[in-house]
This record gives sequence, structure tokens and C-alpha cells, in this order.
Amino acid sequence: MSDTPVLVAVGHGSRGARHEETIGRLVDAVRRTRPGLRVETGWLDLVRPALGEVLAGLDSPAVLVPLLLGTGYHVRVDIPAVIAATPGVPARVARALGPHPLLADALCDRLTEAGRAPGDAVVLAAAGSTDPGAEAATVRMARLLARRLDAPVVPSYLCAGSPTPAEAVAGLRRRGHARVAVARYLLAPGFFGDRAAAAGGCVTAPPLGAHASVARLVLRRYDDAAAEATAAVPPAGRCVSR
Repeated sequence: MSDTPVLVAVGHGSRGARHEETIGRLVDAVRRTRPGLRVETGWLDLVRPALGEVLAGLDSPAVLVPLLLGTGYHVRVDIPAVIAATPGVPARVARALGPHPLLADALCDRLTEAGRAPGDAVVLAAAGSTDPGAEAATVRMARLLARRLDAPVVPSYLCAGSPTPAEAVAGLRRRGHARVAVARYLLAPGFFGDRAAAAGGCVTAPPLGAHASVARLVLRRYDDAAAEATAAVPPAGRCVSR
């Protein structure tokens, strides 16, 4: 049994093969960034192996890094429930990926790849969530991207929130922005990504995918959670008063 926790990347899962392939490339990028670290992938829905199967097959402690851009129901409820149903291996859940300046770097690069010109306003198209905290996190991410680009960035939601990307694009044009780019605040292609492309922007950036900054962020979330786990263990021969 190794003392170094296994990094378990937790994917949401989707019926589209493009989603699984893109997440696979991201996980491969994480492995290349830190050779020697054991990295596994477990899925919450629709794709195998399921997270519970991965945890049951481990013989070392694990840090679960949600490949999710915001803290919502999956991070607060679903992942802890899988851990509780799979006793035997110590596991700790890292923070969701967003918001973070490294994501702003990746979004900026994706917008440039798509053809955004300097000064173009931007709509940040997020999946959306009924969790108020997730919506607030998207707003913070929009502010980070606005500072990175030195341009207006409006958060929008593809479900369970307002405005929609199309409404946000129209609103910016009413404010005098002739050119509006749409940034897909999504990790991988799929249904939401297709909806973002129909929002009416001059250009629509691809999802974040296996961008190097995203891979670095996955490892940063892993490192932070692993350090917290180590700090929580008292030195041998000592006890922690309660």
C-alpha cells in the first residue's frame, strides 16, 4: 500500500462519446504533467467504470478531484454518498475546479483559438445549477475572465439560471457591443456545448478540454486536498484533544 494518495478524477458522465474522449485526454494530460502519480478515472453516471467500482479496487488512500467547474449537488451530495457506500479506503474530496485564474487563462486561449478579437465582449456560457452557490461561482469566474481579457464578460446559464447565453449576447449588443464572443465554460463537448454554439455569438470558443492550465489545476486541487489530509493526522504517539 502506497502512502501517496491516488488521484481519482471524477467525471460527470454523458451519453456522447466526445465527452468521454475529451475527459480522457484531460486525464492523460494530468498523468503527463506528473509522471509517477497514479491517476484513475471514475464516473458518476452513464460511463464505466463507476466511481464506486474504482474506489473498491484501490489499496491506497485516495483524493477525489471532481472534474466539475462548480460546487453543486454532485460535489456536496453525490460524491460523499459514493464514498460512504464504499468503506475500506480513506478518501478525501478536493474542491471543484472553478472558479480559478488558471481557468481564466484556459478560457482566454480557447477564445483566441476561436477567432475572438481584442476588445470583443464575451458571454461566459456555464451549464447552470439550482444551487445558488454554483451560480455565484460562475459570476466570480466571469469577473476573473473580465480582468484577464480587460473586456466586458457577462455570465450566462444553459439551464436553471438567467440570462441564457442568447439573452446575454442580445443584451450586450443592445449596449453597443457589435462583436460578442461566447466562451463555453464547459470541460467537454455535449448537449450544453451545442446549445452554447447556437447563442448567436460572432465566434464560439471550444470547451476547455485538455488545456494545460486545466491539467495543472486538477493537480493543484489534488495537492491542496492531500496536504489537508496530512495535516489532519496527528503525529504518532500523540492524540488530538476534542
